[in-house]
Amino acid sequence: MERIETDKKVTLQYTMRTHLPDGTTKEQPEAQMTFIFGVDRQAQTLEKALEDRSAGDKIQVTIPPSEIYSEHDPSLIREIPRKGLIKQRLKEGQYYRQMKMGSLVSFKVLEVRPKTVLADFNKPMAGISASLDAEILAVKEATKKEIDAAIDAQIKRSIGCG
Repeated sequence: MERIETDKKVTLQYTMRTHLPDGTTKEQPEAQMTFIFGVDRQAQTLEKALEDRSAGDKIQVTIPPSEIYSEHDPSLIREIPRKGLIKQRLKEGQYYRQMKMGSLVSFKVLEVRPKTVLADFNKPMAGISASLDAEILAVKEATKKEIDAAIDAQIKRSIGCG
């Protein structure tokens, strides 16, 4: 029976749950994915859990925020002056965006105060983790053409084209 290792084509059937920083969990519908192990980059935790497994094996993994969008950093919550901000865009719970001196200023408005705004400069998805229940449906030798296509796709993603 084929074991998962670099350049093997792996097909998984999985159910994923995303865990939001506020404690909310959202379950996604069951799905399948096929990728070339070691070429199509997956979360490090998932790759470690799959390594040396074979078709029919079931795994459960929790992927930390640091491997997805990033950890939520409390030091990125700051109180900033309201002066110079567009008043109509300051809505609690919403994202504020404005071009200032050629740069985009973007933050989540946590609280509007008389002279200041409590702003969260974390990425919108920071702090989200995910858990997967997966079954390995197939492990096959990938063709050179499949490996080359996976490498090309990975390069395009890394330069922002994918």
